[in-house]
Amino acid sequence: MVRSLTDRLSAFLGRAPRPPEEDQEPRERCLACDASLADTPLYEQYRVCPSCRFHFNLTARERVSLLADPSSFRENHRSIVSLEPAASVTPSKQRPRGESRRTGLTEAAITGRCSIGGRPVVLIVLDFRFVGGTIGAVVGEKVSLAFELATRRKLPVVAVVTSGTTGIQEGVISLMQMAKASFALNSLGEEGLPFITVMANPTTGQVYSSFATLADVILAEPGSLLGLAPARSSSTGSQNHASAGIHSAEAHLARGMIDRIIDREKLRDLLSVLLDLMTPKQPVTEGDSARGLPAPKLEERIGEQRLEELWPPAWESVQLARHEGQRPTSLDFIRRCLSGFVELHGDRLYGDDPSVVAGIGDLGGQTVAVIGQERGHDLTARERHEGRIYPEGFRKAQRLMRLASKLQIPLLTFIDTSGPYYGKEAEERGIGNAISSTMALMAQLPVPTISVVVGEGGSEGALAMSIADRILMLERAVYNVTSPEVATAILHHENHLDGERLEPLRLTAHDCRELEIIDLMVPEPSEGANINPSEAAARLKTALEEEMTALMARSTRRILRDRYRKFRKMGEYSSHFRVALSREASTLQGYMAQGVRLIRRRPRKSAAPAEGGDKGG
Repeated sequence: MVRSLTDRLSAFLGRAPRPPEEDQEPRERCLACDASLADTPLYEQYRVCPSCRFHFNLTARERVSLLADPSSFRENHRSIVSLEPAASVTPSKQRPRGESRRTGLTEAAITGRCSIGGRPVVLIVLDFRFVGGTIGAVVGEKVSLAFELATRRKLPVVAVVTSGTTGIQEGVISLMQMAKASFALNSLGEEGLPFITVMANPTTGQVYSSFATLADVILAEPGSLLGLAPARSSSTGSQNHASAGIHSAEAHLARGMIDRIIDREKLRDLLSVLLDLMTPKQPVTEGDSARGLPAPKLEERIGEQRLEELWPPAWESVQLARHEGQRPTSLDFIRRCLSGFVELHGDRLYGDDPSVVAGIGDLGGQTVAVIGQERGHDLTARERHEGRIYPEGFRKAQRLMRLASKLQIPLLTFIDTSGPYYGKEAEERGIGNAISSTMALMAQLPVPTISVVVGEGGSEGALAMSIADRILMLERAVYNVTSPEVATAILHHENHLDGERLEPLRLTAHDCRELEIIDLMVPEPSEGANINPSEAAARLKTALEEEMTALMARSTRRILRDRYRKFRKMGEYSSHFRVALSREASTLQGYMAQGVRLIRRRPRKSAAPAEGGDKGG
């Protein structure tokens, strides 16, 4: 049966089936491109063809040796073997004796503790050679024990899976192992411990529909066959290109089901970076250097003179925020402000919206979850939908919010969008619910949150990802309820835009600060962020680190309380009255001062001579 399944998968992928005696023997030529594999280090070490990058199968122990630090792996529960269950369809003694002899394994799973890049982890590896890697009673038990061990020892879990279709050797007992593993995985999640899955070729059946797809981060090897039952589909006549394509790792990435496709030789380095970012670190304690003090005000940073004299008018700010002259985007700031940034993809439901960039990175020694609204530049703007966010973009953001909550790491969002996408496709995929649920989720996150408006903060698209404890805004960014063109057309019935029409909209950083919408304006270089993006990013990074240090010293209870109060008071009469009165007083004072100056400068008229007087005196 195992050979039959392997042959079917090979036929589905369009490759010749392997002879049984050559399963793990080194090959002379590549199955995919027929290139020579002799004396090629890449193939000898990683079993990867250097010509076409085809990834050959590895045994479970070969994968352990490639991932674990040297001499660090300690196998657990190796002696667990299957006793014939009452509900078994096939007695265990009738299982092909050659499986254990050929693979050197007692079951399809190897579990144990090791270190990857110096980080201790619990490692789970499935071997497809052993009955197609399907879940039986022993595999389910070993996987569950591994999750429970990680929970007790406070360790992350890395699982490398290869599996076939649903196992029938043990009947319904095999089916129940999916529930058993899910219960154990839930305990791991309750402790806030990370779980990373690596899907190799093939990953199908029960494993695919249970713990493999419940990971925080899902990686896959190139060209891997992924899906619930692709082999069954191929055997029932659906062997067209459309059906075959949906089961590839590349198709899964495009549909938002996995985070990244990674070559085998780079996998260990990526896992090392992810584990370093996702492993809990020592929390910041309240001390002399971090007592939640407010950040320095803008006047202290740039001086009163520049604040008053060099403030950009509204229309100029709109033009700059829309990246006239190649203003840096969210991704530009993320790459300059964060180190070790690892981008994650997909909403696990429909697709991967390129207008939203998400991942994890390091900000001044603190791991943060990052969400960026990305417009793209000239060459990538169309690919990024020009910053218009689709429903899957909001759901991707929700994924990162939940990950931040689970790992107890701060959330940082970069706001730069003209708004959500309002087309028919977005309505069909639930754009309204995507926005509202994103807003509600961010409002109740039990971790510090910071949002920074780096370009255009457009309507509900910006608001959904900026309900944060601290809201920063670059000096020449804008925040609006709708696009200035639409607002002008509605209010003035005109399509012409100018400074006078935009001033009442109160959309500049200066206006938002007066209205207490934002907490801090970050000054840009005198020539602007579009001319000197490195200097702008350096100033933003300094402000973010200061705000993050202050927030990390606060308790979760205080964070949630302050966040509620912050948004609860927005729009109160007292706040608006104070701002309006201040602006009105300033305007009146300006008019009065101008009038006084005009009166003083007006020349005095000489007195006219009396009527009928003597002109000669």
